[in-house]
Amino acid sequence: MKKRRILITGSAGFIGYHLANVLLADGYRVQGFDGMTDYYDVALKRRRHAMLLESPNFSAKEGLLEDQREFDNLCDEFRPEIIVHLAAQAGVRYSLENPRAYIDSNIVGTFNVMEAARRLEVDHLLMASTSSVYGANVDMPFKETTKADSQLTIYAATKKANESMAHSYAHLWNIPTTMFRFFTVYGPWGRPDLALFKFVSAILEDRPIDIYNHGDMYRDFTYVGDLVRGIRLLIDTVPKPPENRLVLEGDSISPVAPYRIVNIGNSNKIKLLDFVEAIEEALGKKAIYNYMPMQMGDVPATWADASLLQSLTGYRPETDIRQGIASFVEWYRDYYNIQGIK
Repeated sequence: MKKRRILITGSAGFIGYHLANVLLADGYRVQGFDGMTDYYDVALKRRRHAMLLESPNFSAKEGLLEDQREFDNLCDEFRPEIIVHLAAQAGVRYSLENPRAYIDSNIVGTFNVMEAARRLEVDHLLMASTSSVYGANVDMPFKETTKADSQLTIYAATKKANESMAHSYAHLWNIPTTMFRFFTVYGPWGRPDLALFKFVSAILEDRPIDIYNHGDMYRDFTYVGDLVRGIRLLIDTVPKPPENRLVLEGDSISPVAPYRIVNIGNSNKIKLLDFVEAIEEALGKKAIYNYMPMQMGDVPATWADASLLQSLTGYRPETDIRQGIASFVEWYRDYYNIQGIK
């Protein structure tokens, strides 16, 4: 049987790596594309790609999405039937320092991906958004149908722009498109700029950890394995044109396009201090707390309503934070060859 061809942008990234593994196990032919930028340790990215390349059904290309010619050449050669666009300049806090990087990667790069999807007439375009688009909204849990026009950082603004751009292309060119909004993803092979990675590293090295808003912070922590399972199921849940669909209660599907937004979150609001306590438990070591005021552009809480994901796929993320953190700590010790406590 012919293997379906799927292109993943950001394939050397945290989420892209895990998704590629799942798709390879399911028999897909996977083409990766990644810019290998130095926003964080490139060695970690190269190691992820190296492991994926052990599969004969995975190939990888390095390049920036802003380089339209290079990306188009890859797409013309591989001819993907499905595109999962995960590549982006990530990081809420870094967007305060280098906003132009977000315009180049998240706006220009995403436009090039959408143009390729239009030209190739792909079966399904799936693109990553973020819970940050809910911005200053305080009515929680966040629902996909809630108005989201109060973004607080350029990172969030570029992701909301991506949603609007994708909707217009879905409408104009009849491209079945799913946007998924992530909620605080964590787990093995995670990014060094994410809280879990930074906290574990600091605690093991007896350095203080920064606790923003004096600990009065809540997040919907979502284990990476749960997240990519949600994406995998959404790949097969293709939005239909307006004239050929049934609309579920609470569905975010557009009335004028084959376009839908879906939250992927654990639906469980966890206090930051409880998250840290679970890390201490996994490490067998106490943290040194450095209490800080709220950081510019940050929000005190995120919390997903994942009912639509469950209605569409029958699946809801459910990994407990203690289980997920223990898996990360096990990976971290193995990757950095750290012995000792626990």
